[in-house]
Amino acid sequence: MTKSKGKQRFVSEPIAPMGDNFDSEPMAAGGPGLPPAFAWRGQTLAIAGVRRVWRDTGFCRHGSKERYVRKHWFEVVTTDKRTARIYFDRQPHGPKPVSRWWLFSIDDGAD
Repeated sequence: MTKSKGKQRFVSEPIAPMGDNFDSEPMAAGGPGLPPAFAWRGQTLAIAGVRRVWRDTGFCRHGSKERYVRKHWFEVVTTDKRTARIYFDRQPHGPKPVSRWWLFSIDDGAD
């Protein structure tokens, strides 16, 4: 019997990377290293595995026809068997430092 995935709930909140063992392989190609866990709303989202990885791109904001990576996306499974979609924002905006890692959505953990 296969466990069904719960319904994804939109979150769009910053998350804080935790741990020292970042996945360094993507960093060699200019991508972010995925940390082993994130802090969110007082809980730890520990990463058990990665299902998918993709990127959002966009045109240069200064008029060039070149395209640049805006966000690195990860669909991950947590150690408590939830599926989360997180992203790394390459160009965070705002007058003060903002988070670069965001939790876009997470399932409710229902069977």
